[in-house]
Amino acid sequence: MDMNNNDILIRLRYALDIRDTDMIEIFRLGGIETTKEDVRKILTKVKEDDEQINEENADHMPCDNFMLESFLNGLIIFKRGKQEPKPGQPERPPMMIQNDGSVNNVLMKKLKIALALTSEDMLEILKDTGVTINKGELSALLRKEGHPNYRKCGDRFARNFLKGLSMRYR
Repeated sequence: MDMNNNDILIRLRYALDIRDTDMIEIFRLGGIETTKEDVRKILTKVKEDDEQINEENADHMPCDNFMLESFLNGLIIFKRGKQEPKPGQPERPPMMIQNDGSVNNVLMKKLKIALALTSEDMLEILKDTGVTINKGELSALLRKEGHPNYRKCGDRFARNFLKGLSMRYR
């Protein structure tokens, strides 16, 4: 089963035990204005195999890549404080999610920053869920897309990392 951006937010919210009011604040820090109602719609699971998709999912708001990355940027500010841009740097960092294939890689990278995790911490979190990789493999997942050693981060991997976070933070 593929994980979509809404699933990622649902799992992340659970893992880090984030309240609705904090979700709204994190989106705001990332540059997106939302309401409690919006947050509830974003965090609503969709039944995809249903005939009445349109009626039942009227309370669902899809989370696109821009929205997810804005949330992750907001999470970094929420957890670590706002960093003043250096002279000549843009106010907003350029978006890193280029396509659906890079979502999990950017997720891992931004969570590492937001939660001030070391590579060792990340390896431990994965190990807690039964996933064992070495530092080189992890660093390939954290590289910029286009780098010769870049490796795409699969859903199973990202799902286990989020599961490991919930084991650690709840």
